[in-house]
Parts: sequence; structure tokens; C-alpha cells
Amino acid sequence: MVATSNPQAALAGLDVLRTGGNAVDAAVAAAAMLAVVEPTQTGIGGDCFVMLKRRGELPVALNGSGWAAQASNAATLREQGMAAIASDSVHAVTVPGAVRAWARLVEDYGTQPLQALLKPAIDASELGYLVTERLARDWARQKSKMTANPETAELFFADGMAPCVGTRRSNPQLGKTLRSIAKAGPDSFYEGWIAENIVGALRKMGSALTLEDFAEFKPEYVKPISVEYRGYRLWECPPNGQGLVALQLAAMLERFDMSRLGPLTSDRFHLQGELSRIAYAQRDAFLCDPRFHGVNVESMLDAATISKLISKVDFNTRLPDLLPVPIPKHRDTVYVTVADSDGTLVSLINSLFDDFGSGLVAPGTGVLLQNRGSGFVLEEGHPNELQGRKRPMHTIIPALLTKDDRGVMSFGVTGGHFQPAGQLQVLSNIVDFGMTIQQAIEHPRMFARGDLFELERGVPEAVWPGLRSRGHAPSATENPLGTCHAVWVNEEGVFLGGSDSRRDGIALGF
Repeated sequence: MVATSNPQAALAGLDVLRTGGNAVDAAVAAAAMLAVVEPTQTGIGGDCFVMLKRRGELPVALNGSGWAAQASNAATLREQGMAAIASDSVHAVTVPGAVRAWARLVEDYGTQPLQALLKPAIDASELGYLVTERLARDWARQKSKMTANPETAELFFADGMAPCVGTRRSNPQLGKTLRSIAKAGPDSFYEGWIAENIVGALRKMGSALTLEDFAEFKPEYVKPISVEYRGYRLWECPPNGQGLVALQLAAMLERFDMSRLGPLTSDRFHLQGELSRIAYAQRDAFLCDPRFHGVNVESMLDAATISKLISKVDFNTRLPDLLPVPIPKHRDTVYVTVADSDGTLVSLINSLFDDFGSGLVAPGTGVLLQNRGSGFVLEEGHPNELQGRKRPMHTIIPALLTKDDRGVMSFGVTGGHFQPAGQLQVLSNIVDFGMTIQQAIEHPRMFARGDLFELERGVPEAVWPGLRSRGHAPSATENPLGTCHAVWVNEEGVFLGGSDSRRDGIALGF
């Protein structure tokens, strides 16, 4: 089974499974296709995180997030008058990690060559793909950003207009780049003509990135972190990703009897909102690249710490003074989950961060570059302060759920900062309220962080007064809160898939 946000990508993954490939092969084929058919959300100019669970083995995590230039210096940017790294700034571009992450995953766990897995994406780049409803909406909203740079405007707004639903679009330059990667391997992206084009263009705009920064980057296997939740075990990637936030939320939430509160009530939303605000305040103070500054995961998940954190919660009123440090608003990305007949679950997430990333394209490559570097802070001495070869605090977090060493669910929720809160809402919907996978995904969502308390428009009006009476100031979201895709494997080995209608998603199996 494959579940993801675009039917063409889901089919690409399913075709791999039907022709004998495994879940890793299918996930990479789907991710590559998404890099073509959902350019607002993802691309080979972005990053990738992966969680993998094979039958009888512990989960494996791969960190495919790129680093800042060796010559990066927060003090220099502060001297230039910057208080933060703007999302459309060339300084927000970090080395893309996705391509080497895909290749490493396939080399270590796949069964088919990368060349074959990239072919569907190459065909879509050159022959074209159909623009879906949500893609058309997101594309049109970024016109000013995407017409500010001549190369970007030529690729995505050549006629001055965003494509309508059903329009066929192509990106032959990206097809050429993907063909080069398929033929020569990932090194052609990091050490060959592609890297030369990317670095040359960025340096002309003032970037500190060099060819050495690209050539020396490698993805890294990291030890997953986990906590118990109602008899299951939730697994996440460790920092620099924010999976630790999801685990803190799960550990706090387990101390409460959620089933008493009802799935769509002000009581539930207040409690989950308060726990989210606490966890995000912790994140914004401590989360960073652990190679540069220690992140004490064990302490943050310790029972005494969790007890101390939840001791602040009041069921009748909102906690004051939990404001996070200023960081960019939550963004979008893509997520793929695949399960195969060998009992393997793959949870993969790929991102450009903002819609269309930085909005910068390297001439002749068709590659949109991420703006993940805007996740750094410029505050002197902060754990997440920009430094050379440092990875920013990362929002994308694939997740796995196990029970007695059996892989139960592969799932993820997109939406940048929203992802930990979104994961726990979906998980609680299933485990605490007995919803089916699809019901849990479709259920209306909320997001609380600092002074922000957003409700999707599907939240009934009856919920709002109970939140206001506790001191919250709820507001309706302009956009849906993230998108979720999941595959649940029951005790009989049956796959139950769900995919989010907040994008153009679909779950397919055979």
C-alpha cells in the first residue's frame, strides 16, 4: 500500500510494488514523482527524513537534512542589520539533502536501481503532468514571489499566469537534471555540473555556499527516539528534527484520560492546546543540531520532567507567559508512507519548507532551492544560532508506531511547525477515540503555540466559547492545518490506508 498527497505519485509507488520492488523502492519513486508534480511543496532542492521498520528489527532513522555553508556566520548577518533570515533570502538556502538521502536508502535497503526508480519522475518532467486542485490554488498564491527572479518566472510563470486545474505542465530542465542523476548517480548533483550551476548562481546573489559544502555533505543514520503511548510505542527521528516535541506531547497526553473529554470539544482542544504550547516553548528554547549544542533528549522525556511540565496545566484557564522565540510561520511539505508484503513500513517526508522554497532556481537545472536556513535564529548564543556546517532546527518528522516489536502504523502530518501537534491529534483520534484511519485524518484540527490558537473551519461553533472563556483567542485558519497520510497494519496483516482530502491525496493498495 502507498498513501501520499498526489495520485500520480501514489501510482508511481504502487507500480514499483506491483513489479517486485519493496517499500523502500516505492517510497523513493513516489518521493521523486512528488518532486515533479508538487513543486510548491517539495523537490530535489530540499531535504528528506526517513523512518524505516522491517519485520523483526528495530526502526531505523535517516537524517537527510542539509547544512549551512562552512563560511556562514550569524554575526556577519547581524552586522548587516538582520534580526532574522528572510524566507526569500539567498542566505536561507542550505545544501539540499534529499538526493543523497534517497540514494543511500536505496543502496542500503532497496532492491531496484535508483535509475529505474527515477524514470517515472523523469517522464513526468519531460512529458508533463496534470495540475491538481490544491496545487493550482497554492501556485496562484505565490505569483509575486515566483516572478521576482527571472529564471524562476520563466519556469513557473512564463505566460504571467498560474496554471488552472487540469492544465498540463512540464519542466524539461528538471528532467535533464534527473536524467543526469539517474545515469551518473547522486554525485552528479553534489559534485558535477548541477552543483556547479547551483553554487555559481547562489554565489552571484551573495551566498556563502561553496562546491566543497555540496561535495562533502552526506546523510546520516541516527538512533530513533521513542515513548510509550497507551500500550503502543511512538518512534521519531532525533534532533535536529522536532520529533522530540511529538514525543513530549505524547508523554504528557498519556497522563490524562482523553476518552472522557470527547473528540470535538473545547475541553479536549484546551488540554491539547496547553500541552502543545508547553512543548513548543521547550522546543524553541532547546532544539538544535546536537553536533553543535547538546540536546538532552532523555531529560526532556524523563518522567519527572513530564510531571513538572503538566503540573502547570489548569483545566479552567490558559497558561500565561509561554511565548516562543520568533521563528517563521508553519509551512508545507510532502509525506509518503509505504507498506509491503515483507512487513516493511517506510515513513518518508520531503520538503522545500515554504511553498516553492526560496523561490530561487539555478539556471539550466530546473531545481527549486529550499529556504530551510530561515529556520536558524540570529540571536547570539542561542542553541539554534546560525553556524558553519550546522543544520537548522528542522520541522519535518516522519513517524512510526509499534506494538510488541510489530510495525503497526507508518504516518506523518505535513505543515511545518504544526507537525508534532498534528501527529498527536491523529494518533489520539485513533487510540483514544476509536476512529478509523480515514476518520482520524479527516477530523477537524487545532494548533496552539505561544499566543496562537488556530481552529480549522470545520470546528463547530459550539467549541469556540469554551476556549474563549479559558482565555484563548481562537482564530479560523486561512489554510487547512497540514495533511496526513497513514497505513495501519492490523494483527491479521491487513493494510488499512488513509489519505488527507486537505490535499489531493490517495491511498492505494493491492
